[in-house]
Amino acid sequence: MPDRQRSPAKQPAPVLAAADCARCDAVCCRLTVVVQPEDHIPSHLTTELPGGLRVMAKDEDGWCVAVDGSRMNCGIYDSRPDVCRRFAMGGPYCDAIREDYARDHARAIELVLQ
Repeated sequence: MPDRQRSPAKQPAPVLAAADCARCDAVCCRLTVVVQPEDHIPSHLTTELPGGLRVMAKDEDGWCVAVDGSRMNCGIYDSRPDVCRRFAMGGPYCDAIREDYARDHARAIELVLQ
């Protein structure tokens, strides 16, 4: 009987604390946010993709340019795009992107032998 190759074990999904404003990593602020004409977002905060789609611009680290990095909140919260208004913190999509982010950014403690 031939040996079967085993597929690598799947990594378990990280266990995340419930999302709340005091502990949010604002991972959603790294997503591509499509801006609609009715959003009235200032042009200096947006960019146009090659296909002509207008989106919120991102900084060099991949964060939405409207994010206030010192306070980790939206600097245009009262006038943010409609898609951001509809994003449900702690909802299924929020949980999914937080899990993906945690899995992709999990860091092992580096062991240095001397």
